[in-house]
Amino acid sequence: MDKFPMTLGGYQKLEADLKKLKNEERPAVIQAIAEARAHGDLSENAEYHAAKERQGWIESQILDLEDKYTRAEVIDVSKLDGISVKFGAIVTLIDEDTEEEKVWQIVGDLEADVKQRRISVSSPIARALIGKEQGSSVEVAAPGGARSYEIAKVVFK
Repeated sequence: MDKFPMTLGGYQKLEADLKKLKNEERPAVIQAIAEARAHGDLSENAEYHAAKERQGWIESQILDLEDKYTRAEVIDVSKLDGISVKFGAIVTLIDEDTEEEKVWQIVGDLEADVKQRRISVSSPIARALIGKEQGSSVEVAAPGGARSYEIAKVVFK
């Protein structure tokens, strides 16, 4: 069983999702199945079949989240510091061609969300940044061609 890195915030979200499934979703679907059963003939009862399908989905989600929960290696980013990029760092990059500024946090694979400016530690840009120091230039292979960035700032929160 391989461990994988995760921020404390990601771990807490995973824990909250698991609790919601176990304490809210599971009891609600059990209640829906009981109500559908009370309507009689199960072979033609669409509500019953939908509830059973939902129950299967919920149970598979619970198993998946429990597996991730037990294999997560939680890293408290607030206890990290320094000027070199590592897991959990919030990195401010400046595109050397366009002078456009971008801010990314390097997180675990399960926490990555581009809309929230969180990139996976295994992504090409994160792999190019890891180990580099503030003020360094980095070249990243991108689908549209190589891009060069300057690491303007490295912060740990």
